[in-house]
Amino acid sequence: ESLWAEESIKEVFGRSSEFQLDDSASYFLDNCQKFAANGYIPEECDILRARAKTTGIVEIHFVVNKKNYMLVDVGGQRNERKKWLHCFQDVTSVIFCAALNEYDMLLEEDGFTNRMHESVKVFDEVINSQFFVTTPIILFLNKLDLFQEKIKRVNLDVCFPQYSGGLNEEKASDYILKKYQSKNNNRARKVFPHFTTATDTGNVRFVFRAVESIIMTEIMGGMIPI
Repeated sequence: ESLWAEESIKEVFGRSSEFQLDDSASYFLDNCQKFAANGYIPEECDILRARAKTTGIVEIHFVVNKKNYMLVDVGGQRNERKKWLHCFQDVTSVIFCAALNEYDMLLEEDGFTNRMHESVKVFDEVINSQFFVTTPIILFLNKLDLFQEKIKRVNLDVCFPQYSGGLNEEKASDYILKKYQSKNNNRARKVFPHFTTATDTGNVRFVFRAVESIIMTEIMGGMIPI
């Protein structure tokens, strides 16, 4: 706790985009006394900020409103993507997650590729894949809360030199959204974007209801076999 209070440490943390520091680090450092207390039991807010890389393919089954769902989570790292293809058959929708706050960060894999550039490139590959000709694509532009903090001090033009909206949250987020949407080569293909904050349970509930509605609408419309 004393170390975290040092101004020099705070200054280094302010440059965390230059190295691979988890974005939940400040939360855990701010609450280190809580975690060190005898009898500590993790709360929902603590669990939501825990991070673990997805390796391989993970199937998650859950029930909401008496409806059964299966979520197939695939790793986003470069060495994980080759494992995706055989997961793509007969899915009812694709949820693509992109971190809004990573526009000034570099890939862990090579140390020089901009993370958002890489994300847009992967989205291009996914949305124009032969596997998803009629599959609804749901785009989650996640970590909105962290983006809102960062855009006040780091201009989006570090990622996209053509951007001219300054430190304006609305202009910057809209510009990012348009970058992803521009990769859709088939205008008949449906893309449903949502700005999300995964640690905000209210936001997640709202977005899930929207996603549920999208899936059910497609099923009822006969586009998706059941």
